[in-house]
Order: sequence, then C-alpha cells, then structure tokens
Amino acid sequence: MSAGGELLHVAAAPFEAAVSVPVLPAGHRSLRLHGHSFLATVRAHEDAAVLNARLREAVAPLDYAHLNERIAVPTDENIARWIRAALHDLEVDTVGVQSTRHQGVDLDSRQRAHLWRRFRFEAAHRLPRVPQGHPCGRMHGHGFEVILHVAEDLAGADMGIDFDRIGALWQPLHAQLDHACLNDIEGLENPTSEMLARWIWLRLQPQLPALSWVSVYETVSAGCHYDGRRFRIWKEQRFESAVQLLAAAPGDPRRRLQ
Repeated sequence: MSAGGELLHVAAAPFEAAVSVPVLPAGHRSLRLHGHSFLATVRAHEDAAVLNARLREAVAPLDYAHLNERIAVPTDENIARWIRAALHDLEVDTVGVQSTRHQGVDLDSRQRAHLWRRFRFEAAHRLPRVPQGHPCGRMHGHGFEVILHVAEDLAGADMGIDFDRIGALWQPLHAQLDHACLNDIEGLENPTSEMLARWIWLRLQPQLPALSWVSVYETVSAGCHYDGRRFRIWKEQRFESAVQLLAAAPGDPRRRLQ
C-alpha cells in the first residue's frame, strides 16, 4: 500500500552488468570498470503479472551489458530513471535499483530519492529494565544490522550522496559498537533497539542533514525505525494457512485453493 492508501503491486527483476561512474571524484574505485548483480524493483498500479513481465522486458537490454553504452552516467539513480522511461506507459509510483545487497535507491516521479546503505556489527548487551526472568535481562549478543536512510530531492542531478560518504560517516560509530558490550558505552546503558537507533541518529544527523531515518535490526525478525521524532517497533510473526482468491481473473491459478 502507498502512503495514500491505494493498492500498489511490486515487481522485481535482477540483471548482471558492467559499469563505471564518471562523475565520481578522482581516485574513487567506482571510476574503474566493474560489475554488479543489480536488482530492479517497481511499485505500480498495474496488475502484478503484467508488471513483472514488463519489468523483465525493460531490464533485458541491461542484462550482461556494459551500462555506459546505454546510460551516459549509470548511477543507481540514472538507471532508475532509464527503467522508468522504459515503462513510460504504466502508472509507476517508484523505481528502485539495488546495486549490492547492502545499498540502493528508490526514485519517485518527482525526482525524490530514498537512498539506503546497510551495515553490520557484532555486540553483546543486556536489557536491565525488562521483567525479572526475561531472557534479554541476561548478557547475550547479536549480529546487529543498521540501515541508514537518506531522503534527497535530486532535481535532475545524476546522483545523490555518494554511498562511500555514508560509509565514511558510519565508520567511527562502527569502531565504537563492533565487538563491544553496548551497556559500557555512554548513552547506551539501556541498549534496546530504540535507544540504539536514537544514539546513532544523534551522532549522524548533524553531519548528514538529509538522514531520514535509522533502522536497527536486532534479529532478522525484530527491530526499530527512528526518524528523529518517533519510534516504529516491529516484530515479524509467521503462520501457515490455505487461501483462495475468488476475485482473481478466470484461469488465474490463485483462484484454486492453495
């Protein structure tokens, strides 16, 4: 669902490509010809099956190709623009391009970009304020994941903030958090996901004003988002059941009980 409540479908299509990014500063590693396993995603009002087929068709010319031969400045942002142009007849909400598992961008029709980069650290902690007997009250550890999100109005620019710039800003925090006991760090005496997200925000946002939110994944199924004002805490749950979509078109396999 979009923020306005309308129903949107999502499609994804991978492609493999070589690329160099000529607008980066001298000495930047991505000036050299290199390759990525890209993932393109689209959110649109189009029927899901049609959307998947159209997206695969759109990215086919990019698969096993040298992107600079098709896109003069093949940043993730410009690749997203190229894919949007290939889907010009569809009512597309956002186009996303993920150049690695750890970073990507979602671009809307008004040139607003949501960039994100994922980081990981290993740390111990205990939560001193949980009820007596709660397992989190004992000292334990996690492989934490943090995603830094940046929202920018590109106004036609080839790219937003360089992913390496986000990485450079993260490194001093990583040095403090990685292979550490979080309870021993000033400001993290009660190191819940919420307090950790806020701790990161307070240290990064003055240096990165476009920071839009910080996500902390304590485990693969639980975490917290913080945008400088509000916490959004989530916990994934799972259940198995049968379903039959009688509103699907005749012949659609989803009409069968599955």
